[in-house]
Amino acid sequence: MSSLFSIFATAILPIITLAGVGFVLGRRREVAIGPLNTVTVYVLVPSLVFHSIATATLAESTLVRIGAATAMYMLVMIVIAEGVGRLTGQSEPILSALVLVSAFPNSGNYGIPLSEFAFGADGRSTAVLYLTVQSIIVYTVGVYVAQRGGGSRGLQGMKRALEIPLVYAVAAAVLARLLGIVPPADGTAMQTLGLVGNASIPLMLLILGIQLADTDYGAALSEVGTAAVLKMAVAPAVGVGVALFVGFENPTVARTFVLECATPAAITPLLLVVEFGGESVGDGLSVAEYVSTAVLVTTLLSIPVLTLLIAALEAGLLV
Repeated sequence: MSSLFSIFATAILPIITLAGVGFVLGRRREVAIGPLNTVTVYVLVPSLVFHSIATATLAESTLVRIGAATAMYMLVMIVIAEGVGRLTGQSEPILSALVLVSAFPNSGNYGIPLSEFAFGADGRSTAVLYLTVQSIIVYTVGVYVAQRGGGSRGLQGMKRALEIPLVYAVAAAVLARLLGIVPPADGTAMQTLGLVGNASIPLMLLILGIQLADTDYGAALSEVGTAAVLKMAVAPAVGVGVALFVGFENPTVARTFVLECATPAAITPLLLVVEFGGESVGDGLSVAEYVSTAVLVTTLLSIPVLTLLIAALEAGLLV
């Protein structure tokens, strides 16, 4: 087994360092996050997705399994979080926030760079497909969960699933592979796509840090324990179970899948509950405060948790 320090230095430290730069920048300067997100979502990440899948050494059957496993994992986590929330007496809108925080990992800003640092090119290809499937579920099932807490614009939000560039980038890459028309990897077209896509890695981490700098945790710190346990303990276990059930033939794909499931809570649930559920308050606690605190706490917890998890995965102890 690789030493924990080596794993931390090669896979976790680069994440912390770049996110830390973004955090400091967000604290010291007013950074407009919207334009950065727009460039990332509509230009950089689609390029990364197309290039990664088109040039991946993974078989088409493996790509299908990754998609099915991702959907299965998220639906299982939604059911578990819903049950736990009701058993612990959570009411709307905090119940919906708990479900969203627990079910949807930060598979993009955090997960893609982490997977590449930990497991190389196959790790990145697995991670970008994971992110695409998650995006579709976020803007369908996720919007439904968010809007039941008081919003009425769920259908409008669900239509966004058809506007996500990642979906079309995956479709184009898979089609190009099936038809045998993928441009040469060393040609100008693919090198340009690779260059543009690779730019998304550091930018996503900077965005993560800037978003965390805006986190207002305050009174919510003592209320997110359940969400933290679900996200950083239950979710990895569910990821292992799903990976074993699906039966990935490629061990790197299986390990990356589990790692993606174990990444901390995403920022997306905050956007969903505010836009489609309204900035409502439950038991004196703002939904935005609850979600942003859960993101901060799980991100900090992810440093030791993911270091240990990568060590266990590399040793073949889980999948």
